[in-house]
Amino acid sequence: MRFFGFRGGVHPPENKLQTENAPVEELKAPKMIYVALLQHIGSPLDPIVNIGDKVLKGQKIADSQAFLSSPIHSPVSGTVKKIEEHVFPLMGRIKTVIIENDGEDKWAELTKIENWETADKKDLLAMIREKGIVGIGGASFPTHIKLNPPADTKIDTLLLNGAECEPYLNSDNRLMLEHPEKIINGIKIIKKILGVETAIVGIEENKPEAIASMKKAADGTGIEIAPLKTKYPQGGEKQLIKAVLDRQVPSGKLPSAVGVVVQNTGTAAAIYDGIVNGIPLVEKVVTVSGKAIANPKNVKIAIGTPFSYLLDHCGVNREIVDKLVMGGPMMGMAQFSEEAPVIKGTSGLLALTKEETNPYKPKSCIGCAKCVDACPMGLEPLMFARLAAFEQWDKLGPYNLMDCIECGSCAYICPANRPLTEAIKIGKSKLRAMKK
Repeated sequence: MRFFGFRGGVHPPENKLQTENAPVEELKAPKMIYVALLQHIGSPLDPIVNIGDKVLKGQKIADSQAFLSSPIHSPVSGTVKKIEEHVFPLMGRIKTVIIENDGEDKWAELTKIENWETADKKDLLAMIREKGIVGIGGASFPTHIKLNPPADTKIDTLLLNGAECEPYLNSDNRLMLEHPEKIINGIKIIKKILGVETAIVGIEENKPEAIASMKKAADGTGIEIAPLKTKYPQGGEKQLIKAVLDRQVPSGKLPSAVGVVVQNTGTAAAIYDGIVNGIPLVEKVVTVSGKAIANPKNVKIAIGTPFSYLLDHCGVNREIVDKLVMGGPMMGMAQFSEEAPVIKGTSGLLALTKEETNPYKPKSCIGCAKCVDACPMGLEPLMFARLAAFEQWDKLGPYNLMDCIECGSCAYICPANRPLTEAIKIGKSKLRAMKK
């Protein structure tokens, strides 16, 4: 298959060797589980359990009538001890259902679709929602909405993101090695829902074993496996579409505007588990790595597990941790507390030392335009930073600030160590506030 590539991008150190050959280890859930009532892009949920209630593993514990929402299920069996605000990995604190794990792992009765091949599209979408499945590559957009574009939107291609271009992370890589059949069967279900024939899985060339594993699983299915050149941010939706299909998503538009739906490989596997096995999204594979970790691992853990539990299990040396990051080092979120819990969008937990973080103080912009060359969206990050420095928020719009995917390529390549991504995030929040 021809590789078209995309403009810009960078080549940060991959740092995947630490965990790429480490099989996923199933880690027993801790005594206390903290299930945040916001696990996706959209509206926070309302609890449907009360303090003192006994809950079963897989039982729905929160939901909402809002359009952009997806329910949450208990990852363990046990007792609801509290429903209160708790530290949240994406922002401050949020209402959280705190469950005391009884250690028995008693499952609730699981509903499933016996024959998805003859099932109605509406029933499949309803089951995906009921199982709480969201995009687990990081964005956490409710999957049942993404797979149901407007009737007047013509979709001809399903594109699966197996690039996992962020340094350190290997959760998708291990899934493609250990359970490729789940991904392939999940793709078949998505194809039926969308009514498309073409399905392509994009995987970076630095994962040759995963490429071979997926090709073997896809043999005879018509699903194509596309090896991609290793370049960050290959896994961005618009970059993936340009690299594989040579289609340019217009400014301010979604991939559906060019006939494409993009899904993460992990999400496809979750769809298979939800539809065929009836298992809701209650566990997550997380890569725990960084030089402050004695035993870097890929672990499968209950959603709601505190980060401290994972760090202790993998042998963290807290004395040398300079920064704790949920996700990858390029787009991840720095954490202010180890007590924040794993959520559906958690793909990695990095305990980084000063050797791995950027210890250099920012200097004045030298106007080299390296950030412009590196930007995969063709934007001008140096202008964003300049306007933000003078708080000229209203002038950011004409420079298409909202098209920025916050990949961090500009900040990574900047020889003056300017905090460009930080300026962009602040600018976006200011623009959104001005529109209200």
